[in-house]
Amino acid sequence: MSSRIKRLVMLLGFAGFIVMADNWVVSPLLPAISESVGVSAVSAGVLVTAYMLPFGIFQLLFGPLADRYGKTRVILITFTAFTAATTLCALGANLTSIAFFRALTGLFAAATMPVSFALIADIVPMEDRQHAIGSFMGVSTFGQALSMGIGGGIAHFFNWRGVFIVYGILSAIIAVALWRGLRSAVGDKEIRNPNAPLLKPYLSLLSNAPSRRTYIVMFVEGIFLLGSFSYFGAFLDQRFEISLFGIGVVMTAFGIAALIAGRISSKIAAKLGRTHTVLLGLVLAAIANGLVWVSGPSLILATTAVFVLGFGFMTAHSTLITIVTGFSAQARGATMSLAPFSFMLGGAIGTQIASRVITATSFSTMYALSGIGLLILALISSKAVSDSMQESAKA
Repeated sequence: MSSRIKRLVMLLGFAGFIVMADNWVVSPLLPAISESVGVSAVSAGVLVTAYMLPFGIFQLLFGPLADRYGKTRVILITFTAFTAATTLCALGANLTSIAFFRALTGLFAAATMPVSFALIADIVPMEDRQHAIGSFMGVSTFGQALSMGIGGGIAHFFNWRGVFIVYGILSAIIAVALWRGLRSAVGDKEIRNPNAPLLKPYLSLLSNAPSRRTYIVMFVEGIFLLGSFSYFGAFLDQRFEISLFGIGVVMTAFGIAALIAGRISSKIAAKLGRTHTVLLGLVLAAIANGLVWVSGPSLILATTAVFVLGFGFMTAHSTLITIVTGFSAQARGATMSLAPFSFMLGGAIGTQIASRVITATSFSTMYALSGIGLLILALISSKAVSDSMQESAKA
């Protein structure tokens, strides 16, 4: 990759870093937040849904806006608003107010990932695209990794509110870097369509069978992968009774594995082909959920499971994202927005389903069912991915 592309990936990676850190930090904090506001950790899971729903839904708005008014402009404005919103989360006095601030944060965070994917796709040729996307996702997911360890540590030694104050400060620093350097890194390569419609690209994408199947795969992936991962912190708290800092350290394994997978997923895809790479990632995620189910009193096995889950997630997801980038160059913002929308909508629904399963049965049952769901998805997704690759090649 050229130095300009590397600089672009670095700047967008910084933005993705803090957005992903903020996105995933609530999971290990659920025990602390629930104790603070006087509800159960499972009930506090509504905070995950409160973030995920606007995060998913508003991507459908920001994608076409980015196509029409410019991806760089949309990223700069929404990321600045995100900085203010995540700081406000520290002020929540009860579950309702915290959920409101989380929803506001999710709304503005919605633009960063899909519009960044679209911007990378505008500038990076297809032969280098998965490497650029994998690097961007790896840096972004590393934010998630550090978030869980650092967030758990701050919550353990101080309180959970301090996590959002620190995130607000870091986000402000990144916002300054974006305003100063993003436009020059993009140059004149950004594709903009002043007449880009708001709804027509989505109707076109969903009426096309290959692209529709890909979004369905991502939706179901979100149900089982995000749905199960949302309660991993609460699972560790119940099963092993470790501190918030310990929970954060264990869950850091997810981000470390995702960072590694992000760096090498393009090499895996080059060797196995993208269809088999998606299959590999989903099977690994299924195995990870199975390891949680059989982990019993073994914290080492549980930590191994979260590492395998992170590797499987990034291997499959970065490949799916790369395929989606080829669907429509003229409506790339909308194209890329529909991908995380599908994934996060599935995650929001999966989180609520997982909550009901845990309440009715146990954590172990929920992870067993999630593992089975991911395995079935892996087995039936091959045709969808293969057809999507052909569609992407035509674009």
